[in-house]
Amino acid sequence: MLPYTVNIRLSSRTLTGALSAQNKGAVDWGWQGLIAYGCQSLVLVIDSNTAQTVQVLERHKTTVVKVKWAKENYHHNIGSPYSLRLASADATGKIIVWDVAMGTVRCEIQEHTKPIQDMQWLWNQDASRDLLLAVHPPNYIVLWNADTGTKLWKKSYAENILSFSFDPFDPSHLTLLTSEGIVFISDFSPSKAPASSGKKVYISSPHSSPSHNKLVAATGAKKALDKVKILITNEKPSAESVTLNECLQLSYLPSKRNYMLLLYPREILILDLEVNQTVGVIAIERTGIPFLQVIPCFQRDALFCLHENGCITLRVRRSNISITGTPNEDPDPDPVQELIYDLRSQSDAIRVTKTVRPFSMVCCPVNENSAALIVSDGRVMIWELKSTISGRNLRNSNSSASPLYSPVAFCGIPVGSFQNKLPDLSLDNMIAGQGAVTGEEQLKNSFFQEVHLKFLLTGLLSGLPLPPFAIRMCPPLTTKNIKQYQPLLAVGTSNGSVLVYNLTSGLLHKELSIHSCEVKGIEWTSLTGFLSFATSMPNNLGLVRNELQLVDLPTGRSIAFRGERGNDEPAIEMIKVSHLKQYLAVVFKDKPLELWDVRTCTLLREMSKNFPTVTALEWSFTHNLKSLRKKQLAAREAMARQTVASDTELSSVESSVISLLQEAESKSELSQNISAREHFVFTDTDGQVYHLSVEGNLVKDGARIPPDGSMGSITCIAWKGDTMVLGDVDGNLNFWDLKARVSRGIPTHRSWVRKIRFAPGKGNQKVITMYNDGAEVWDTKEVQMVSSLRSGRNVNFRILDVDCCTSDKVILASDDGCIRVLETTMKSTCFRMDEQVLTEPVWCPYLLVPRASLALKAFLLHQPWNDKCTLDILHIDYPEHDNIKKLLQKQLNSLSNDIKKLVLDPEFTLLQRCLLVARLYGDESELHFWSVASHYLHSFSQEKALTAKTTDSLQEKLINPLDICYDILCENSYFQKFQLERVHLQEVKRSTYDHTRKCADQLLLLGQTDRAVQLLLETSAENPHYYCDSLKACLVTTVTSSGPSQSTIKLVATNMIANGKLAEGVQLLSLIDKAADACRYLQTYGEWNRAAWLAKVRLNSEECGDVLKRWVDHLCSPQVNQKSKAILVLLSLGCFTRVAEMLHSMRYFDRAALFVEVCLKYGTIEVNEDTNKLIHMVFADYARSLKTLGFKQGAILFASKAGAAGKDLLNELKQPKEEVTEE
Repeated sequence: MLPYTVNIRLSSRTLTGALSAQNKGAVDWGWQGLIAYGCQSLVLVIDSNTAQTVQVLERHKTTVVKVKWAKENYHHNIGSPYSLRLASADATGKIIVWDVAMGTVRCEIQEHTKPIQDMQWLWNQDASRDLLLAVHPPNYIVLWNADTGTKLWKKSYAENILSFSFDPFDPSHLTLLTSEGIVFISDFSPSKAPASSGKKVYISSPHSSPSHNKLVAATGAKKALDKVKILITNEKPSAESVTLNECLQLSYLPSKRNYMLLLYPREILILDLEVNQTVGVIAIERTGIPFLQVIPCFQRDALFCLHENGCITLRVRRSNISITGTPNEDPDPDPVQELIYDLRSQSDAIRVTKTVRPFSMVCCPVNENSAALIVSDGRVMIWELKSTISGRNLRNSNSSASPLYSPVAFCGIPVGSFQNKLPDLSLDNMIAGQGAVTGEEQLKNSFFQEVHLKFLLTGLLSGLPLPPFAIRMCPPLTTKNIKQYQPLLAVGTSNGSVLVYNLTSGLLHKELSIHSCEVKGIEWTSLTGFLSFATSMPNNLGLVRNELQLVDLPTGRSIAFRGERGNDEPAIEMIKVSHLKQYLAVVFKDKPLELWDVRTCTLLREMSKNFPTVTALEWSFTHNLKSLRKKQLAAREAMARQTVASDTELSSVESSVISLLQEAESKSELSQNISAREHFVFTDTDGQVYHLSVEGNLVKDGARIPPDGSMGSITCIAWKGDTMVLGDVDGNLNFWDLKARVSRGIPTHRSWVRKIRFAPGKGNQKVITMYNDGAEVWDTKEVQMVSSLRSGRNVNFRILDVDCCTSDKVILASDDGCIRVLETTMKSTCFRMDEQVLTEPVWCPYLLVPRASLALKAFLLHQPWNDKCTLDILHIDYPEHDNIKKLLQKQLNSLSNDIKKLVLDPEFTLLQRCLLVARLYGDESELHFWSVASHYLHSFSQEKALTAKTTDSLQEKLINPLDICYDILCENSYFQKFQLERVHLQEVKRSTYDHTRKCADQLLLLGQTDRAVQLLLETSAENPHYYCDSLKACLVTTVTSSGPSQSTIKLVATNMIANGKLAEGVQLLSLIDKAADACRYLQTYGEWNRAAWLAKVRLNSEECGDVLKRWVDHLCSPQVNQKSKAILVLLSLGCFTRVAEMLHSMRYFDRAALFVEVCLKYGTIEVNEDTNKLIHMVFADYARSLKTLGFKQGAILFASKAGAAGKDLLNELKQPKEEVTEE
């Protein structure tokens, strides 16, 4: 075990146990790298890397049902720093927004009193960052400002809302899962409630179809899937086909636009929302384990699935090589065209019992390569994906799944095979994207290496077992034991094991399986050993099996203390160890008291049958050890004299004492073997108090004090120094001052006094008393109550056991499965995270003060310092307080070795560093910006270098395009290819005329006229559109580029558009290759996304650039205010100078300076007078912002790069030094 430092100022903390059923959905993994989850009415925050509890938030009165971390997709600076904000909602409809680092409440929100069904922070970047959307049952959605707690708007719907999901590609689209079906809302906006009540569609259950049956061969699968044709209908389905409550979850796929998944226990359906049609089914065989939850990934088209046995599986979409490449074998005459997700990896399952079952899973949003499983017994298991490169020849030939390949790029830039890289950094660095492979011939190049993925358990946190508990704190800290003292708490549980917790760290020190039945009590015999007793269920005669074990903690050895005794006897009521840990009194239910010697495990005395029945017992602090020790010393001196003088000089008395002592000396420890005299008192059923003394095996009867008339039957006694406190069945407390010989009775009117314990510490006269309905702390000196806690009044839990752990802290065990260490006021408080004592350091820059966290970021980004890469911030000119420097150094030291290796690698470029730091900080907006920037900076600089050899650059582009999750930001060629694949799939899946028509329209826009004509000619003669479609087919085939026909069609198209038929007009324009005009019309009518789509699939790069630049201007306009999106579009167009200007005008000085520096390295900004001016301004402003952070060396570095603009600043930064020297 780790040697703990003695920190007897224990922090308040809560040890938590099993979860309640309502906690099931209350878990979230934030961009900040922390996992928050609800446990009963508490919110726990754990660090995902080290699996340590870093915060427990206590304020909710009822069960926590939802928790959500605030998003991090905004630009962070001193004004809007990195902070830990969390919203938690409970079963009575209260939402609390927390500042997690400080443990304080930022605001409380209450609307109705029913459990919150779902909530989500709005992620639309440039809007306010404080907006929280919540579903208040049964059918309201309310938008809150979570900073002030004000309600912005409220909207009700016709059905009960179960959950909702935002479209990740379009913040105005929101989908509600209701008890009857799905409601699509397309006009969501933060400023006002949606005007329409949304488009309602119904789900016909997939179970009415045989897709549920095991899919046999390929042809069988095809037929089965034909049956799942229509899933989404606008009419209400007939009653027998509807099992609506079966849909467990609905969510959009963040990896590609307009796809949604619906989760059922035995299948996952992938819907294409352009045609409202199932395009993929992941079904489980008959024998398979049903699904509980699924999390779709953003970086790759992959799904994390949780099954009912606690197993987590990863499924990755199979890439459709067959569509574009040319397969060698005979083409399948009827290929099943659909999205297929192959199982790539699975974790171990857990043992599911009645009380232990998997609750929910969360996935790391930054890297998407690890998942955490929350189990109902309070365990958290963190599974991480690891990739291994396998040789090509080892390929398992019979697996139908195509192999996964590792990506060419690491941190955004293609790297050679010898460069330092860390493939397990994130999912997109582990496996190549969908667009990466474009046929067999590239596979022959050595670009790709095949990878295999596996799950590894990297973190485990376990909770307390189910109550009831018996708790006992180890003996208190004294000046003698300070060297080896550890604040250990022993917890006896209902299954017979004893858990020992170290209260400095809150971690489990040891778990010992000692008994076979419920542990009823524990008493420590030293700092490293304790006695515990357990009693079995009574038989018909009321007799039980008593187990009393003596446990040695360092070795874990336990021995039966009473030897063979214990079978078929009355139950042990209590055990009490004397103050010097010499003697043990064992009290039975209907049997006289036993006195034992703890050191030798021998029975000193079994009381006679007529001995009074004991109701309460306590040992005194007084003993005669000191006088014995004095005698010892005198005897030692005598022995010393004896060696000098002759024997005859000593009296016979002295010599007898000496012979005794010589015997004792020869044994190891003197104090162990002197039996000092100790006293105990007990009361009988009449309330009479008896006083007895024990010395060796002599038991002497002392005084008897008659019963106090005001007290009922005494239930417990506590004795310390000259004070004795007695409690009775009616809740009366009696305080005796033995010195002054006075007693005071106080009625508390709180029924049975279960327990009284004195707090440790010399002169500390506080006691904690426990009742059936709570606990109180009393000061016995003043005879005053210090604090009180009552179940049902201040708290919702019932108290099962109490103890004092230090002079100012008490411990309460409660029936919600928690053990709380609290101040003597017994108020549950949350602590500040930086005051926590953690055994392992945690990387979390969010805990630093804003200035420090931003300075740390700059320190990591602008390596090398003084010409070498370093992780030692103490050598940098950063004139900040030493404590802050030490905190920063602590953060740097807590980075993993792999990351340290990357940071210290001089070949690791600035661009890669930006991406890495964005990941380390969990900064969403930074991560997206640098992902797109690194891709396009690299490809544009390649293009420049390869203008002579154009073919190579195209090849490179096809091998490594920007993944489709970036949608409109992808390369045009890849975007086009993806859209064609999509329409091809829709065409295979179409089942109604409407679908066919939609497909034909898409094909016309994509320029696939032949295929479109085939679809148009399929219209049946009964269909009212038959004539229209036939004519359209004729038109499409005969469109010639002759002048008159072009102008006629153009005229018709413009008339159609003017008369509200926008889609039809656009189609006609794209027919005659006037897509640029079509885009302009679309933009005029506000269809910006549609225009961008059309431009990317139909126009050449120049015309497409014009359309997208108009879109950028629209995004920058004040009423739209989506500048961050505009910047990404500009990056994809290669307008790097304009990006730098915009970043600078938005006051994103750090991002602007880094971007300019990278552009200069890549040569993608032309250096002329104008750009030079901009570059110098950017650097000078960044230097100023570093100066405000107090990061002097960084400020000087950038001021010196800023030319004339940074001259004054540079002088100013260097000035103080000169002044000092002048003095």
